[in-house]
Amino acid sequence: MNILGIHGSPRKNGNSDLLLDRCLEGARSRGAQVESIRACSLKILGCLACNKCRQTGQCVVDDDMQKVYPLLARAERIVMAAPVFFFGLPAQLKSLVDRVQACWSKRMLAKSAEERKTYSSGLGYLIAVGATRGDNLFEGCELTAKYFYDALDMEYRRGLFFRNIDAKGAILEHADAMQQAFDLGIRIANQL
Repeated sequence: MNILGIHGSPRKNGNSDLLLDRCLEGARSRGAQVESIRACSLKILGCLACNKCRQTGQCVVDDDMQKVYPLLARAERIVMAAPVFFFGLPAQLKSLVDRVQACWSKRMLAKSAEERKTYSSGLGYLIAVGATRGDNLFEGCELTAKYFYDALDMEYRRGLFFRNIDAKGAILEHADAMQQAFDLGIRIANQL
């Protein structure tokens, strides 16, 4: 099984990074092939809304997203991890998410309306960490993740969500959170 981890935080080795690394370690412990990318290390422009992908299913913008598309296509499972910024995803990750418009277009071209009712490319997960305790803290991130995975023809399976965690590395004070991340990786790897 091929699992792709997407680090969405602009803060390297921050809380969501640590959780994702632990999740991928759990998957690796069960024999999964694991790759990861860091959104803030990539030069990805926002979607230009040129609509050229509607005819071909391919994005015409020549930037680092062209390296990401093959990774997304071959992944059977994707785990996206990010801190919550104003009830949404960080801008660097959001640019990557927006650029899967081409994948959505490709799905529209390849599948009938009836076929689009089911997902055939795999499963997607979200790990999110927020500094506040608000009831709606993760709703924006989850909605974005759901439609990101929909565009990739993947079923969204939720993930892990941690409130009231802010300082860099604070998640390490929560051994149960790190164990939950490891266990999530194991569950993901065992789902085939």
